[in-house]
Formats: sequence, structure tokens, C-alpha cells
Amino acid sequence: MKLLSFVHQGRETWGAVVGDGVVDLGKARPRHAGLADYIASGEYLQAAQHVEGLPVAAKLADITFLPVIPRSEKIVCAVRNYMDHHQEVLAAGMHRELSEQPPIFLRVWRSQCAHNQPIVRPHVSESLDWEGELAVIIGKGGRNITEADAFAHVAGYSCYNDGSIREWQFHAKQIASGKNFESTGGFGPWMVTADEIAPGRELKLETRLNGEVVQSSHTGHMIFSIPKLISYASTIFTLTPGDVIATGTPAGVGWSKKPPRFMKPGDVCEVEIEGIGVLRNPIVQQD
Repeated sequence: MKLLSFVHQGRETWGAVVGDGVVDLGKARPRHAGLADYIASGEYLQAAQHVEGLPVAAKLADITFLPVIPRSEKIVCAVRNYMDHHQEVLAAGMHRELSEQPPIFLRVWRSQCAHNQPIVRPHVSESLDWEGELAVIIGKGGRNITEADAFAHVAGYSCYNDGSIREWQFHAKQIASGKNFESTGGFGPWMVTADEIAPGRELKLETRLNGEVVQSSHTGHMIFSIPKLISYASTIFTLTPGDVIATGTPAGVGWSKKPPRFMKPGDVCEVEIEGIGVLRNPIVQQD
């Protein structure tokens, strides 16, 4: 099933994709305030049955997408989690050693934007970079989750563009300042429930800027696996339903190119992941 959050006729809601339309499960199941609550209840596992007999509320073309989980408690992001990206960082002159444990940082939910919504280049920078990533949505919360049990805590998967304001990222060793500008992280268009993607399946990932392929890889190149990321993060804090783990980006980011290349107003960036779909974001300048 494809589950999503969206706005229709001025009302924020959530539901399921059926063909080229959406079923409004938020209206049909009002006891759940949002998709994260539906996931937390465990009822999302019966989503296919829940949409049976319900009308299509709108065409996908007629809704306003929201980030899959609009206000996640935590958005955990992995740093340099693909070997080819790590190597391109070294080749570009940055001195970084592989760590024994996953390097991570946190995003705030206001730093995200939805499918078809603009990624905003802030006034203070022209170095807005793309990072296509696989996002993992937590279904069952927990603390100190073992790697062996980790996939049982996954509700589904989505596409992510971990947009980066590069010189702000490099202000200090802690990179979060360049990763949390408002409306720089694309997230969507929906989540595909975990039953449709086998645990550990290698998924092709491609990022395109104005139709040109700038990243092409697959998730099998991760340094730290999804179970490792979940286990490590849950050792630090309790993961809750609707939390998101952005699993890192492969080689091909704009900063490492010679000369560097960045997203600018008027561009369109797409992240496509096999078995999930295409996240599309136009780029605009901050008002």
C-alpha cells in the first residue's frame, strides 16, 4: 500500500493511493489524527482492507501533498553512509575517516517540504545541494532495538532529498546548521508499506536535476545497514511511530563536482527509488 498525507479542499488529512487517486482515510477513520497515529495503532497493516468500498476522494493531480509524516518527532539522518560518497568527499579535499559507528544528525520537521512543493534556496547562500536518499518510517517504537529485530519496527519506505546548504554545513564539525534551513528537505510523495519491499532488498536510487542524472546507485552500497541505523539510533533515544531515518546519499552530490554545481531557482530536482516512486521538487528563491 501507498500511504500519504495531503491537503484536499482546505483540510489536512491522510489516506491511501488507489490508482491515480486517493482514498481519504482521515475522514473514514477520524479517531486517528494523522498518518503517524494510524501507524502507531498498528491498523495500517490492514490498510488494503480499510480502503475497500471507500470512494476515491480526489485525483492525485488535484491534491496538495504534505511530507509523508508532516511533523515527525525525530528525523534522524545518516552522514556519508555510502562508500562511493565517502570516497568523493575525500577526493574533494575533505579529511574524514570512516567511523566505527554511524555518524548521525537530526533534522527538524519544518526543514522539510512535500512532493511537488518547492525546495527553498535561502538568501544567505547559493550552495543549495541535492542528496537523494531512502527514507525509513518507523512503525513500532522502541528503545535498544537489536539489529536482528530492527526490520520488525519498519512501517515503510519513502524518497528523501536531504537538501544541504553547504557552507553553513561546514561552519563547524557538527553539520546540522546546513541541514535545517526551512523547506530544504524533500520528503515523499508517499510511503510504501514494508510488506511490499523485502527486508534488505537492494533498491536502485537515481537523482535527476532538470532531467539529467546526477546520482545513480543502489541501497546495497550503504556502509551502515538499515538495521544498524535503527539499532544505533534507538540506543540513544526511544524511536516512536512516525519517526524517520534518512539513510544517507550515494556519490554524485553537486559540492564534489569540479567546478561545484548547485540547485538554483527554476531548477527541478527528482529523486526516484525503485519500488517507491518519484519525489519531485521545484527550486525557488526565499521570499
